[in-house]
Amino acid sequence: MTNDIISKANIELKARAQNWRHAIQLVGGLLTENGYTTEDYTNEMIHAVETLGPYIVVAPGIALAHSRPAPSVIKTGLSLVTLVGPINFGSEENDPVELVFGLCATDSNSHIQIISRLVQFLDNDENIEFLKRCTDSGDVWLAINRLEEGI
Repeated sequence: MTNDIISKANIELKARAQNWRHAIQLVGGLLTENGYTTEDYTNEMIHAVETLGPYIVVAPGIALAHSRPAPSVIKTGLSLVTLVGPINFGSEENDPVELVFGLCATDSNSHIQIISRLVQFLDNDENIEFLKRCTDSGDVWLAINRLEEGI
């Protein structure tokens, strides 16, 4: 297994989303298409926001869609969709959102390294701006995964 926190297949750039539900469907769709989850997981992520509010908007312009570990998760993983036009999730502090990540985990611990490395990457404002403007998913994949190589 590689040390990548995201696979190239789980990255979609410059997508159009009508609303926050559609944005979650996009990141969830990548996880489903690439064997990380069943379609049920996408519905669980949407239900989590409907139930708990826009807590997934974790920083200005960034949402981290996720739900609890469940039978709908096949393997732990991460997806990313960048949006052409920002959308509102209902977060007073951090809307509108341009970067939507999808996270799925098979248990309550397997995703901790992914989150830790992602936070480290997103802690740099230059990296966030790069993600917003990049049009090559290979470049995004390299940027996110090469963090430990000390770029």
